Amino acid sequence: MTVLAAPAAAARIPRRPSLLIAAAVASVGVPPGSQAFGPGVQVTAGDVAGCVLVAAAAFLLVTGRAEMPRTAFWAFAPLVAALGVSTVHSPDIGTSLAGFVRDLQVFVLVPLAVVLLVRDRRDLAVVFASLLGLGLAEAGYGIWQSVTGNGASLDGRSIRAVGTFGALDVMAMSIVAGFAFLILTAFALAAPRRGPAAVAAALGGLVVLAAALALALSRGTWLALGAAAVLILVLFDRWTAVKVLVCCGALLVVAAAGTGGGGQAVVERSKSMAASISHPDRSVDDRYNLWAAAVRIWEDHPLTGVGVKNFPAYRDTYATIELSSGSETADPVNGYARQPLLSPHNEYLLFLCEQGVVGVAGFGALLAVLLAGLWTRRRFRDPCWLAGAGLTAFLLVNFLYADLGGPTCALVAVVLGAIAACAFGTVRE
Repeated sequence: MTVLAAPAAAARIPRRPSLLIAAAVASVGVPPGSQAFGPGVQVTAGDVAGCVLVAAAAFLLVTGRAEMPRTAFWAFAPLVAALGVSTVHSPDIGTSLAGFVRDLQVFVLVPLAVVLLVRDRRDLAVVFASLLGLGLAEAGYGIWQSVTGNGASLDGRSIRAVGTFGALDVMAMSIVAGFAFLILTAFALAAPRRGPAAVAAALGGLVVLAAALALALSRGTWLALGAAAVLILVLFDRWTAVKVLVCCGALLVVAAAGTGGGGQAVVERSKSMAASISHPDRSVDDRYNLWAAAVRIWEDHPLTGVGVKNFPAYRDTYATIELSSGSETADPVNGYARQPLLSPHNEYLLFLCEQGVVGVAGFGALLAVLLAGLWTRRRFRDPCWLAGAGLTAFLLVNFLYADLGGPTCALVAVVLGAIAACAFGTVRE
């Protein structure tokens, strides 16, 4: 019996390989520790899980159990070529080679692995469910951090929700919760067909995620999430979008009128968004200086840039004296830390200055194929398609003032794979 059961169990594994993706998503929530941040190459649990996904996908390809979609070539080949060209022309090939591997992992290998491992809608649902589960877990922990004063420090108070990622990656929890919020929003729109219990569960989950996102105090995530959530609502039904937005606006007014403590910090943080153009704070001002430095670097190295991961080596040469030497973070776990500014905090400008026009063209080709595929296969009442469209919008907006770093790189790679699966049309019904 035991001998016969082993082959049978082995045969069942490829039938639902999306469970490997779910495990990889869960591994992102493992506390990374301080070694996962800073200069150099850092390997997290999510990176190891990503290697497992790539190996599993390669096994399916070699054994003929999966087939590479033709659209994948047009999406990923230009990016791989651009990465190779910019790495070969880098002044520091050793440093850029590590960046080449990282970008290949995040933008090509893991997303392709997800496309190959997601075979049908049940697989895609498993991936979305794992993202939702991680987001809810991080949200619950983040709310506890803010309420008990165990979060990251802001204005001398440890009230900022950061989840298991800690203050060293203050935006990570909000990004994870943002992914979960968009997925739950897409599926909540279909919840009325499943009965009152499904509606209540969806609304309860959205409340938890919204509370955590507010307490994360991440202005960039709020902007990207707002744009993506509105897009999902409008695509689903314009009248529904109007009703939901009016209700949300009324709730925000009521909440702002009666908040204190951490809630008051949310209000103050919201007000600072409006002043970011005329009276930017230190964080926003540093971003403006980093953006300007990235543009100047590109102007001197327009074709192939300065090489992947070489922005820090050129930053001080091109930045003005107003740029800070680093950002300050603090929480009860990691204590006080000062982190160097290793990127321009804009994914598009990062590609531009480090890989030049060639790199931007490769990155643009990937985004163009994903957007064209999503629009061609649009199904406005399909929660999976809506989730894919919302996640795409979130990333596109968030990349305007943030870039990839830390443990969430592995998660973004999985999200890109889920989006590509929707865009390529490889998911069976």
